Amino acid sequence: MKKTIRKIGILMATTLLLSACGEKEGLADSTVKADVKTYQWKMVTSWPKNFPGLGVAPEKFSQYVDEMSGGRLTVQVYGAGELVPGFEVFDAVSQGTVQMGHSGSYYWKGKIPSSPLFGAIPFGMTATELNAWLHYGGGLELWREMYKPFGIVPMAGGNSGAQFAGWFKKEIHTMDDLKGLKMRIPGLAGEVLKRAGAIPVTLTGGEIFSSLQSGAIDATEWVGPYNDLAFGFHQAAEYYYSSIWHEPGTGLEFLINEAALNELPKDLQKIVEVAARAVNEDTLDEYNARNNNALIALQEKHGVKLRQLPVSVLTELKAITKQVMKEQAEADPGFSKVWQSYSEFMTSIRSYHDLTLKEYFKNR
Repeated sequence: MKKTIRKIGILMATTLLLSACGEKEGLADSTVKADVKTYQWKMVTSWPKNFPGLGVAPEKFSQYVDEMSGGRLTVQVYGAGELVPGFEVFDAVSQGTVQMGHSGSYYWKGKIPSSPLFGAIPFGMTATELNAWLHYGGGLELWREMYKPFGIVPMAGGNSGAQFAGWFKKEIHTMDDLKGLKMRIPGLAGEVLKRAGAIPVTLTGGEIFSSLQSGAIDATEWVGPYNDLAFGFHQAAEYYYSSIWHEPGTGLEFLINEAALNELPKDLQKIVEVAARAVNEDTLDEYNARNNNALIALQEKHGVKLRQLPVSVLTELKAITKQVMKEQAEADPGFSKVWQSYSEFMTSIRSYHDLTLKEYFKNR
C-alpha cells in the first residue's frame, strides 16, 4: 500500500511539474508573438488600380511580401489619384509621405536627367538587355547613386517589353506628317519628336483616352496590345503603328524610401528585394504571354488597321536620337556617367545577340 501511495504521489508531482512547464512555455510563446514587430507600408502608383500588367505588378509585390514575411510586413497599394496624383509618386516617396511607389523612371527627367536611361530610351536596349545591365552590368548601382540625394532606393519593378509606336488619327508617310502633331509621349522620346516638329504631351494613363477622343491630342503611345486593348484606344484612333523605336524594353521601377527600408530588419529587407526581383520577371512574362492574343482581338474583332512607320521616318528619328543623347550627356555629368555605362554595355551585348538571337530569328 505504501509503495502504491508513493507511486501515485510521484505521478501527481510529475504531472503538476509538466503542466507548469507547459504553462510557462505557452506564456513564453505568447510573449514572443506579442513582441514581434510588424510594419505597415503604403505604396502609391502612377497607374489605375489593378490595371492589367502595370497595375497588377504592385499588387503582386504586396502579396509576395505579405506571404514571405508571415504578415510582419504589409504593403497597401493605392492607384493613381487615390492618395497622390500619378506624377507625384516620386515626391511622395522622397518626402516620406509613403514608404513606396511604383512608376516609370522617365517621368522624373526634370529632377534627374539620367532617369530615363533606367527605363527606356529610343533605339536602346531590349527588356532582357536592360535587366542584364541593371543586375550584372553596374546599372543598378548607378541608378541608386542618382536617386540617393532624394532619399530613394530604386529597384527594377517589371518590364512591358517592346512597345508599339502608338495610335494615330492619321497615317504617317513622311517626317512632314509629324509636324504639329500633338502626341502623348514622355521621356527622351518626347524630346526626339519635339525636334521632329511634333508637340509632345505628358499625361498619366487615366487621362489618355479622353484626351485622344476629344482631340486634345492627335496621337498617343502607351504600352502595347495588352494594355491598349484594355484602355479602348481603338475607339478613338484609327491607325495602330507597331514599329518599335521609342521604348524597345520599358523597365518599370519600385521606389522605396531609404529611411523606411533601413528601419526594417535584414530579413525583411531581403524579402523586399526578392519580391521586387520576382515581380520584375513576372511582369515581363505576362506581357509576352498576353500581347499577341490582344493584337489578334484588336485586328479581327475591332478592325484595327495595323501600320508600320516608313524606313525613312525611322532613319530620321534615329539620327535625331543620337543628337539628343549627345546633348544630354554634354549638359549633365550624371547623364554622361550613366550613358557611358549604358552605351558600352549595349554595344557589347548587341554584338553577342547579333551573333546568336538575330541569326536564330532569321533561321527559325
